Amino acid sequence: MTATLTPPTTVVEPSPRLTSGHLARWAPWALLAGSLAASAAVFGVTAVSSGSPFNLGGWAVVGAIVYLALIFTISAIIEGRRKAVDRLITGVVTVAFLIAMVPLVSVAITVISLGAPHWNAEFFTWSMRNVVGEGGGAVHAIVGTVLITLAAAVISIPIGLFTAIYLIEYGQNNRLARGITFLVDVMTGIPSIVAGLFAYALFALFLGPGVRLGIIGSVALAVLMIPVVVRSTEEMLRLVPNELREAAYALGVPKWLTIAKVVLPTAIAGITTGIMLSISRVIGETAPLLITAGFTSSVNYDLFDGRMQTLPVFTYTQYMNQGIPAEAYIGRAWAAALTLIVIVMVLNLVARTIARVFAPKTGR
Repeated sequence: MTATLTPPTTVVEPSPRLTSGHLARWAPWALLAGSLAASAAVFGVTAVSSGSPFNLGGWAVVGAIVYLALIFTISAIIEGRRKAVDRLITGVVTVAFLIAMVPLVSVAITVISLGAPHWNAEFFTWSMRNVVGEGGGAVHAIVGTVLITLAAAVISIPIGLFTAIYLIEYGQNNRLARGITFLVDVMTGIPSIVAGLFAYALFALFLGPGVRLGIIGSVALAVLMIPVVVRSTEEMLRLVPNELREAAYALGVPKWLTIAKVVLPTAIAGITTGIMLSISRVIGETAPLLITAGFTSSVNYDLFDGRMQTLPVFTYTQYMNQGIPAEAYIGRAWAAALTLIVIVMVLNLVARTIARVFAPKTGR
């Protein structure tokens, strides 16, 4: 009689789950709504009992704190501590983003609401020459802003580009390059008023004290633009793969031609974005232009002859030197501020468009 051997039975145990559960998608939103509602109830009762207005900032802060505490506690119970920490950090980052957006949105709403009513044909076609009280416009300030900023860009962009090219392509482990990098770092942190004083003192040596010219303002803005252009271009050139340079050298292409035909076209999108951002950074400067270009109520198209007005200086002078009626001066100041914001926004949109168009194509 033959005995039959039965193979041992293998018991497969289920793998342990990383979490014990998962919150529904609507749960965080429900907790947020409940937290804000509870905070609103508390601050609403306080406002009614004390007769004071509703504290909007306190409501948002307390609601955010309650939400973060609830989402962490409930997620820790249902999903585990690891997921709870993840949700807490996500909530903190979101709250920080919303806090950063508050001043931006507040400034935009304030400037648009106060400046848009004063936008009209007269504001964009008239200057303040022989205008007292109501009427007049800011065409002289718009022209001055465009000319001074354009001249500053013409001065600073070539200097910044060639400096960055030297630092990356020629100045590796070079004492001169380290010195230039140190000076660029120092220039990045100098106050704008110092740049204005430098430009004024430079031209005063040749033209005498008390000189006010548009080109002096351009030089002051160029001093502020150069370190930004150098830093942005330097970072973009570092991102160009060395394999592209080595391939060009292997084909016998000279170094200067490799930079012109390979390196710069590869990094042109980021370089253009950095240049546009540097222009946006200096176009709103007031202090250096008060010293160098001065202010005037007439249109001046010559950078080398006479004072020139810019939008930041126009905004400052209209607000600080209010006449009768004061509402006309304040309205022109807000309208000029809105015009400046729109110009900066257009420059940023142009930079994004250029970056998208000239970005290296990765597909076929």
